[in-house]
Amino acid sequence: MRVTCEVVGEETHDVEVEADATYGDLLEAVGLSTQEASVLVDGNPVPEDRPVDTDSVRVLRLIKGG
Repeated sequence: MRVTCEVVGEETHDVEVEADATYGDLLEAVGLSTQEASVLVDGNPVPEDRPVDTDSVRVLRLIKGG
C-alpha cells in the first residue's frame, strides 16, 4: 500500500507499507518514533497500533532536536 506522509513543516514522503501495517510502522518508515511524533488522519490523531486505512496522512512532530 502506498501512503503519502506529510511531515508538518518538513518534507512529504511517499511510503510503501505492507497491507497489515500500523500507523506506528508508518512512522518508522519515515524515520520517526511513536514517542516523537503523532499521525493525523483527517485532522484527528490515530493510535499507533491501528491498521493503516488511508492513503494520505499528516505527521506532527512532538519533539525535535536534542
